[in-house]
Amino acid sequence: MKIKTLLLGLLSLVALSLSAQNNVAEEVAWVVGDEPIFKSDIEEQYQQALYERITIDGNPYCVIPERMAVEKLFLHQAKIDTVEIPNSTVMQSVDSRINYFIANLGSKEKVEEYFRKPLPELRENLMDVVRDQYTIQEVQRKLTKNVKATPADVRRYFNTIPQDSLPTIPRQVEVKIITINPVIPQQEIDEIKSRLREYSQKVNDGEAEFSTLAILYSEDGSSTYGGEVGFRGRAELLPEYATAAFNLNDTKRVSKIVETEAGFHIIQLIEKRGDRINTRHILLRPKVAQKDIDDAIVKLDSLRSNIMAKKNDLTFEGAAMYISQDKDSKNNNGVMLNEKTHSNFFEMADLPSEVGKIVANMQEGEISKPFVMINPKTNRQQVAIVKLSKRNESHRADFAEDYQVLKEMYENHKREEILQKWLEEKQKSTYVYIEEGWRNCEFKYKWLNNTSTSK
Repeated sequence: MKIKTLLLGLLSLVALSLSAQNNVAEEVAWVVGDEPIFKSDIEEQYQQALYERITIDGNPYCVIPERMAVEKLFLHQAKIDTVEIPNSTVMQSVDSRINYFIANLGSKEKVEEYFRKPLPELRENLMDVVRDQYTIQEVQRKLTKNVKATPADVRRYFNTIPQDSLPTIPRQVEVKIITINPVIPQQEIDEIKSRLREYSQKVNDGEAEFSTLAILYSEDGSSTYGGEVGFRGRAELLPEYATAAFNLNDTKRVSKIVETEAGFHIIQLIEKRGDRINTRHILLRPKVAQKDIDDAIVKLDSLRSNIMAKKNDLTFEGAAMYISQDKDSKNNNGVMLNEKTHSNFFEMADLPSEVGKIVANMQEGEISKPFVMINPKTNRQQVAIVKLSKRNESHRADFAEDYQVLKEMYENHKREEILQKWLEEKQKSTYVYIEEGWRNCEFKYKWLNNTSTSK
């Protein structure tokens, strides 16, 4: 149900963007700053809410435009502050969402049929939606960047919450993992390198444009943009890619073949700006044969048996350190890190899908049988075993046990206070016009006290 709701939410955002771009000589309901809110946009959001069965607390023709107006205030502030979101950040998010649509609707063709748009055009529409989302988040981050809680702050906040109003902490698990990457036959690697050399030769000889070859052959999401990844710093790129990219100086030449954990690349420089660089690349990923996957499964199955038999005092944690190829966990006794919360604990929905399915039926201390999963960072197949270290069942929040959760709640509460105060002041100082027929509402903010509500 959660996945379906998320999908519908993402679909609605794109649908709204498509609707807005098709508006011709539309009627305006509100104006915020110099940005109009069209009646058709309001109606579109309302119909989408009905479709998703989302409850709107109040008159939808009051709640929806006010919510849109609040978003316009943040975007207006972004213009004043010259907030710019890197293309690379937007592109990465768009690629992820497009892939999500494809996975849930079944194919690229079904996605195009749903939105009645070819995929490249849909991608461009979604770029605007995602950029606005990130822009609003960045403005909010800057406004609340100084919010930090001490244990005393959290304790006082915790003591103000009635016992029966304490939040319920969902089931959480701590998971350890060992992964190995199936062996890639040398013949497969040689074939990929041969193809990349051919592409490089065509570009260097002037027979083809790099961007055209990227569109045709690259296996990375950036292929739609001719392989362009946008301006990034060294830390935002895979280490081997960064080294090769920053060593490039000629925009007409192509790098040597670069191997990273994602696959094999050739890279072309577009532009350097200080410590940031914009490049395009062609990525080819070696294909894993079923035999090599089966060999990796046998290897991990044997390792699991030895751990369970405590052969030579072998432990899961020791094996993770010396055998696992998961670089994020191997030096942490195999413990997976939740990048969302920066803790060792995951809610079930936050685990990689393959891991979540396995862990759901395990007991504490149990080690799974080997299974195949997709590395979420490299999009390549790997074989894994996991150990369920600890499971915390759903419970009312406790100060000692759930301090990090309560700290986050307190900080979110303070951020909300800051944003509410900012919005009240911003609303007073920003030009706002509301058409007759859209003013008879109980608004959350005092829009009608502003003299700009009349022409």
